[in-house]
Amino acid sequence: MNDIILLKQGEIVLKGLNRRLFEDKLIANIKRRLAAFGRFRVYAAQSTVYVEPLDDGCDMDGALDACRKIFGAVAVSRAAACAKDADALFETARVYLADAFTAAKSFKVESKRSDKAFPMTSVQLSQYVGGRLAEAFPAVKPDMHTPDLTVNLEIRDFAAYVHGAPLPGAGGMPVGCNGKVVSLLSGGIDSPVSTYMAAKRGVETVPVHFFSFPYTSEMAKEKVVELTKRLAAYCGKMTLRVVPFTHIQEEIRDKCPEEYFTIVMRRFMMRIADRIAASNGCAAIVTGESLGQVASQTMEAMGVTEACASRPVLRPLVCLDKAEIVRLAREIGTFDTSILPYEDCCTVFTPRHPRTKPRLADAEAAEAALDVAALVDEAFENTERIKIS
Repeated sequence: MNDIILLKQGEIVLKGLNRRLFEDKLIANIKRRLAAFGRFRVYAAQSTVYVEPLDDGCDMDGALDACRKIFGAVAVSRAAACAKDADALFETARVYLADAFTAAKSFKVESKRSDKAFPMTSVQLSQYVGGRLAEAFPAVKPDMHTPDLTVNLEIRDFAAYVHGAPLPGAGGMPVGCNGKVVSLLSGGIDSPVSTYMAAKRGVETVPVHFFSFPYTSEMAKEKVVELTKRLAAYCGKMTLRVVPFTHIQEEIRDKCPEEYFTIVMRRFMMRIADRIAASNGCAAIVTGESLGQVASQTMEAMGVTEACASRPVLRPLVCLDKAEIVRLAREIGTFDTSILPYEDCCTVFTPRHPRTKPRLADAEAAEAALDVAALVDEAFENTERIKIS
């Protein structure tokens, strides 16, 4: 049986003359992601990417799971290839989907013909193969409305393909086709989701974590490393930047008004993220802020925070509520790690009464007692790099 994986492209198909650039990026991402599972031939035709194993040693189960997490494909199917012949399609469906028929009580057949030279219409092919499958599996009744099993037949340029219901893909656009961003990554629930959502729009992400040892533990750092590994399943390989933030926070605690602790701290994060972005060719900064969720995420606070950045600040979660963010975190597999009881630097020196509607002039006045440039230089120069594959 010629086993193959089919990935149906999403919004790439809406592109114009530059569509091939997006397809090439998707194919490159698939090849890189599947290298651990064996040798595959990967190519695109008719809005579909084909993944063919080149030898029997390929891990098709692992490859299928990896393909479902690659941005750019909306549906993924493991299929069997056969000759473009109605009898060959029936026999392939009978053998390839035998286990699925055993578990089902009803079925239907759906056919699609990209190759219009095929002598039967889609309806005729479905009726023919469906009739023969009904005879082969008499205990499984035909049901055109709510079947347990849908047998999909596809007639394409190179061959015909048989598969069951397609699995949902990650959607979005291929990582790397829309530039590069720095993404602020704490150990909480929100920022891993915002990093995922940025990558889903086709951007390559450079994750940045601010680490305040000994106020936060080494376990808090390992927690963020684990979150980055989980995100790498979708975002591809990344290099996590761990910024030493203790000295900055101590300076803020000792020299700034308490009500401005959080705002000044986040302005330092923006400045350092800006430096990292400049040194890595990143065009924007991504944060996990959601409007009104905490005191530092009011419109006024976000405006004062981003005022010191020289590039756009993107907030994928800005209009989502907590329940929606938690649902996404569960879906992408970061939630259980995010709720481990290791706090990050945002919980250090938290003011009792934070300013929710700060003014830029007041924030700048609060920073006047600090050597901002020297503190930023120190943190930037001592940033640790951790490669995540």
